[in-house]
Amino acid sequence: MKHPKISIKNLYKIFGARDRALVAKVKEGLGKQELLEQYGHVLGLQNINVDMQSGEITVIMGLSGSGKSTLIRHLNRLIEPSAGEVLVDGQDVLGLGPADLRTMRQKTMSMVFQKFALLPHRTVSQNAAMPLSVLGEAEDIQAREAAKWLERVGLGGFGERYPAQLSGGMQQRVGIARALTADTDIMLMDEAFSALDPLIRTDMQDLLLELQRELRKTIVFITHDLDEALKLADHLVILKDGAVVQQGDPQHILLNPADPYIEDFVSDINRARVLRVRSITKPLTTESFDGDVTAESNLESLIAKSGGDTNHVYRVVDADDVIGQLDMKDLVRALVPTIRPDM
Repeated sequence: MKHPKISIKNLYKIFGARDRALVAKVKEGLGKQELLEQYGHVLGLQNINVDMQSGEITVIMGLSGSGKSTLIRHLNRLIEPSAGEVLVDGQDVLGLGPADLRTMRQKTMSMVFQKFALLPHRTVSQNAAMPLSVLGEAEDIQAREAAKWLERVGLGGFGERYPAQLSGGMQQRVGIARALTADTDIMLMDEAFSALDPLIRTDMQDLLLELQRELRKTIVFITHDLDEALKLADHLVILKDGAVVQQGDPQHILLNPADPYIEDFVSDINRARVLRVRSITKPLTTESFDGDVTAESNLESLIAKSGGDTNHVYRVVDADDVIGQLDMKDLVRALVPTIRPDM
């Protein structure tokens, strides 16, 4: 049985002096607004249960105030919970003493921030080497590792410059290099690309996916942007008012929204560009095909390949394996958003 790298169980966070005592009230059904009006406390997270697998990107998304940044800060205990468990490799993070918690933050988890968080008086190389500097590694090791990861994120030759001499996108590359220099199994990325211009943001998403294919880190990525979430996520968790509304494979969520809130989220998505062939592949039932298509191709590319002919049927392949077929009529149906009937 595959055990999750990170497991969040029954997690609650209430902001206020009586937070632990009021968890029972929330469990009994006291809502966010009532909690604020009656007790002057704010409900941050409500009964969060999420498993994050090793080597995958888990994206946590929601609108402002949904609790996504609060949740990620529980993983390294920058915020203390009101109730629940956070397990990393089976160990309860909430039970760690100060020394063990400091070690976990240094050696198990690294963090990439929205605002870059670079030290302006230190060079790019020194910023990238910061995790090793904190650990007391020799300067030659710091310089070597920093240079390696700066090269890997496309900043070879920039090591002696200062952050102010770099663009925003380049500064965020330094932030990613710094996280990679820490050589942790887990990377926490809190709105890491939100401050970037759209084209630079796309480049950073592509860079992250390229690195992930090679390094297979366990990444927890926070965003309010659904396009970004669908592009990056292996596992998608959508929050509203501190609770999980739906989670799972992002392609499945897009095709099967479980709640009107999710329907609203996905209604304006370019489904042809986001949906993958694998998401609507069916078992083989015919022997004659109009060609092969790869499972990870998007539907937009298949529409172009078919010339818009809905009579075509394609064989779906994944590497050297045939995994099923795709009928263009099924593709057309998949492009129509799901509308739940009024109750």
